[in-house]
Amino acid sequence: MPDLYIVEFRGFRRKLFYNSYYHTLTSGDKVIVEVERGEDLGLLKKPVPDEDRYLGEDEKPPSILRPATDNDLAAEEANLRDAADALVRCEKLIAKHDLPMKLIDGEYQHDRNKLTFYFTSDNRVDFRALVRDLAAVYRTRIELRQIGVRDAARRMGGFGICGLPQCCCSFLHNFEPISTQFAREQNLSLNPSKISGNCGRLLCCLAYEKDHYCEALSKFPRQGEPFTTEKGEGIIEAVNIFEDYMLVKHASGEMEKVSRMEIKRRERQKKSFFKKWNEGNDLPAE
Repeated sequence: MPDLYIVEFRGFRRKLFYNSYYHTLTSGDKVIVEVERGEDLGLLKKPVPDEDRYLGEDEKPPSILRPATDNDLAAEEANLRDAADALVRCEKLIAKHDLPMKLIDGEYQHDRNKLTFYFTSDNRVDFRALVRDLAAVYRTRIELRQIGVRDAARRMGGFGICGLPQCCCSFLHNFEPISTQFAREQNLSLNPSKISGNCGRLLCCLAYEKDHYCEALSKFPRQGEPFTTEKGEGIIEAVNIFEDYMLVKHASGEMEKVSRMEIKRRERQKKSFFKKWNEGNDLPAE
């Protein structure tokens, strides 16, 4: 059976392809692959090990036709320039038809049998007149594809608030649901400007340490619960998992720091008390 490879296209779109013609390939090579209506050019990422091949019974990946030649690479450069020009023209036509859509990117298929425009919109858009105008100009198949704001940010690229390239542009290939509960569990500010990414949605990285925070917080009583110390009863105001303590607020307004070691000591005392109490209240044997 031929080797199976992951090939990546513009916008970090990935698909599986067989090396049906047994070319000598190396990760990082540009390759020409078989697509539904002709040929396209992509970047060879890595082979898929046999044990990781989870293909459906009816799923048959297409083939890698050949490594890209110098002529193919020159054609790719020309396609990139022409797609950028087409993007400008398409924006003018969108304004002409007064369509409620934001154009994100344009992309020629390698053999120029298809020109795809990616856009975002809050609603469905009737772009049939726009497609007719574009087809009359470019004399090829025109496809307008509506994408979400996260996919738009991935195609546009950029850097996150951490200063590193966006996760979706480097290693994150699937978007998981993110909720504000993730931020609450990590004691983060719920200010949208601080917990939102370039896409305007909640930061994907909120999910990375969620399990760690849940595990660490499980070692402390819940925030908002009453807790008694030597100074009296108070309410747990906050938990600092990094320095291993919690803050207890007393009725006087005083904030008391209680370490995790102190919490453990009190738990041991409580267990010892109940053990002795149970031993002292054993029912007599019949």
